[in-house]
Amino acid sequence: MTQDSMTRFLIAGASGRHGATGNHVARQLLDRKLPVRAFVFRADHRSEQLEALGAEVVVGDLADIAAVRRAMHGITRAYFVYPLEEGLLEAITVFAAAAKEAGVEFIVNMSQITARADFPSKVARHYWLGERIFDWTGIGVTHLQPTLFLENLLVFAEAIRNESKIFLPYGQGKSAPVCAEDVARVIVNVLVKPAPHQGKTYVPTGSRSMTMSEMAAIFGRVLGKPIEYVDVPIAHWTQALAQLRTPYQIEYLSRVAEAHQRDELDVQTDIVSRIGGAPPKSPDAFVAENRAVFSD
Repeated sequence: MTQDSMTRFLIAGASGRHGATGNHVARQLLDRKLPVRAFVFRADHRSEQLEALGAEVVVGDLADIAAVRRAMHGITRAYFVYPLEEGLLEAITVFAAAAKEAGVEFIVNMSQITARADFPSKVARHYWLGERIFDWTGIGVTHLQPTLFLENLLVFAEAIRNESKIFLPYGQGKSAPVCAEDVARVIVNVLVKPAPHQGKTYVPTGSRSMTMSEMAAIFGRVLGKPIEYVDVPIAHWTQALAQLRTPYQIEYLSRVAEAHQRDELDVQTDIVSRIGGAPPKSPDAFVAENRAVFSD
């Protein structure tokens, strides 16, 4: 029996939240005929699909040490991701402790591009502390700090369809949004051959850094109608978010918007091509693939 055939992968967030990286990672590993244990919060059609593809599905809460211990049993390498919700540090601590007990050899941790000790958001500082918790376990680890996900643009589908507008308080700051499927390829290639990546922090980005005005122009070109970026005041935007998001989420998202306005997220790397093995999907291609969602 080869070492590869003995390697077992635990994928947190396999149902598909937080950019759906967990779901993409599970599916890509299964495509390679590798053994996957999919950790999901609840059983539903998404977990059933993974099971049909050959995954072993385990249902549990990342804050439940007993559930995570059961999921971690016999695992060699693991992927950790947690939604933008309270409980991040507890979930990381539980995951790290269970992995240490189980003798896991490597973890890929989904962090944030804003994960800094001095970033003006408690949430971002928690992501930074979470990275340190994984570092202190002595388990091999790679941290990913992706830029914004292209999938986040789906939130604006209704306004694009009905008003031909994108409402955001990002000023004219730039970023290079990346597709979750592309980030998943990076994660999979690190999990499959972790040695060169141990102790590294990677920032996967899309192929082009742009303003939201430039992004709106891409929408217009692909959809065949003018799309306008409306730079709204942060205070007005957060008031609108209050109907949809928790205070925890709003605090973080507003600080990210401020970082955009200061142009702190203008980062572009070759991580997706170099480690993921293929160029990142362009925003044009993403909009075209989701034309039915964005069109009337």
